[in-house]
Amino acid sequence: MDEEYDVIVLGTGLKECIISGLLSVDGLKVLHMDRNDYYGGESTSLNLTKLWKRFKGNETAPEHLGVSKEYNVDMVPKFMMANGALVRVLIHTSVTKYLNFKAVDGSFVYNNGKIHKVPATDVEALKSNLMGLFEKRRARKFFIYVQDYEEDDPKSHEGLDLHKVTTREVISKYGLEDDTVDFIGHALALHRDDNYLDEPAIDTVKRMKLYAESLARFQGGSPYIYPLYGLAELPQAFARLSAVYGGTYMLNKAECKVEFDENGKAYGVTSEGETAKCKKVVCDPSYLPDKVKKVGRVARAICIMKHPIPDTKDSHSVQIILPKKQLKRKSDMYVFCCSYAHNVAPKGKFIAFVSTEAETDKPEIELKPGIDLLGPVEETFFDIYDRYVPTNTADEDNCFVTNSYDATTHFETTVKDVLALYSKITGKELDLSVDLNAASAAESEAA
Repeated sequence: MDEEYDVIVLGTGLKECIISGLLSVDGLKVLHMDRNDYYGGESTSLNLTKLWKRFKGNETAPEHLGVSKEYNVDMVPKFMMANGALVRVLIHTSVTKYLNFKAVDGSFVYNNGKIHKVPATDVEALKSNLMGLFEKRRARKFFIYVQDYEEDDPKSHEGLDLHKVTTREVISKYGLEDDTVDFIGHALALHRDDNYLDEPAIDTVKRMKLYAESLARFQGGSPYIYPLYGLAELPQAFARLSAVYGGTYMLNKAECKVEFDENGKAYGVTSEGETAKCKKVVCDPSYLPDKVKKVGRVARAICIMKHPIPDTKDSHSVQIILPKKQLKRKSDMYVFCCSYAHNVAPKGKFIAFVSTEAETDKPEIELKPGIDLLGPVEETFFDIYDRYVPTNTADEDNCFVTNSYDATTHFETTVKDVLALYSKITGKELDLSVDLNAASAAESEAA
């Protein structure tokens, strides 16, 4: 281990593995270590026995839940936007050849006490029971404007410079009601707060277009895809990729202590008495606790069920977003459901997650609006974990620390963090202009 590396990556969570893969493909010499004896870190995937041990101590899981090894329960479950940045990263690195995806059945939003399919196009707006007749027509006009908008075609702009005009101003032009704005902002554009209303509209329009284009990709009920056997396949796929490019992976490495010189710059990592030297260190917050600060907590419930979520058209995989305004909360709530259809549970079993940014110490009470949508539940596990962000200056100490995972059940914020970190480390933007059809072979099951 006494060699010198360009980068040492600590932790095999999704973010660390993606960074490691991207740097390896760029030709950097990467050593990737984890103190655990399994891949995934915080974002690992557990079978039923491990899930039970983690949340219930030494109790044994009841037999009626089925065979332990048929469960692949992701601890940080997130769907991927079919045309989104993460899929582009997977294609850019050719990781798609190690993975099989399947389309996610449904994308829903909670509005006035009911679950509704998220309308993403002018045609869907007219069919949606989220809106009354006149509002449908107004929404349809807005959706057509978004669909036809092309940044490099001034004719499609209708006299609006979306880099200057705010989202609120664009929406007011179409006279949309608050409830409509709510589902467009939170369930279509996937904003987590309402700051976007006073920011340039270009970002929201691009997000809406991404949603609609992703939805059209597989002609399915949602814009999302998810790997068969869950997200645990991702870190392992990136580990294989790294090996192809000469990177080295080491699991079960005790301690993993980052070494600093007299100027406070990281120069290596020591484990089991040996020090590997490097120019830069990438890690999750747990490896450098004195260089991060706590910014919040995520409350979540993991539920095992034997039926799909009611009112989701019997969807075997689904995301439901509960906008904060609907719940009179400070942050949105997310429901994620997957099943044996994605090989994450035994036949007939469904795994649902309800998550949100914690505002109290009582997840059982706080998550109730989401849990109430699930119908009868066989087993529930509650959990709260802290969320950290780095406080260091990477230029000064050569340390690049990832953010903790947020409560969202989609990858858009996670991959944003990864791409920002990649630019910091390499000094360049990652080119994501890839041929999206390059993933079609691996995604053939998604059709």
